[in-house]
Amino acid sequence: MGEGKGSTLVHLLVVVLSLVAFGFAIAAESRRSVGNIIKDDYSNATYCVYSSDVATGYGVGAFLFLLSGESLLMGVTKCMCFGIPLAPGGDRAWSIIYFMSSWATFLVAEACLIAGATKNAYHTKYRGIIYAQNFSCESLRKGIFIAGAVFIVATMVLNIYYYIYFSKATTTQAARKANRASSTVGMAGYA
Repeated sequence: MGEGKGSTLVHLLVVVLSLVAFGFAIAAESRRSVGNIIKDDYSNATYCVYSSDVATGYGVGAFLFLLSGESLLMGVTKCMCFGIPLAPGGDRAWSIIYFMSSWATFLVAEACLIAGATKNAYHTKYRGIIYAQNFSCESLRKGIFIAGAVFIVATMVLNIYYYIYFSKATTTQAARKANRASSTVGMAGYA
């Protein structure tokens, strides 16, 4: 991890997994299922016919890619709890701030994605007879997957900063231990 930068491979994987999740979230928003009211002339009933259900799969895909990126980073950093202690100072403080912020945005992004996928998968078939008032087909509101995509990008940025400051704080700790071990102050008296 030389000089507090962290592994370039970890940076690259976190960014790629987050961008793929972002792409899936945007695709899910553009492919949301929309219901159209159809009247059955034979039974005088109305029902909804929905467009393709691809958005649910895209939403779940975005959920899984973001989860894998977060899991990768937390596995590498040992979730900041189980690895070596971080050196006191500004790098540790920023690492903690970015860690907490990234988890908050991650949870919001995952909630938006899974809620959007679940709501998009819910379809009503028969709603009633043609004389029903305010008849409409249930569909997902616009913007649920977009909100997830925005929080995916925020999570990606916060994860990158978290990993940078985490790497600096662990490198600083190792450097301080090395300096302490090679101290030149002796304990012998003057001869």
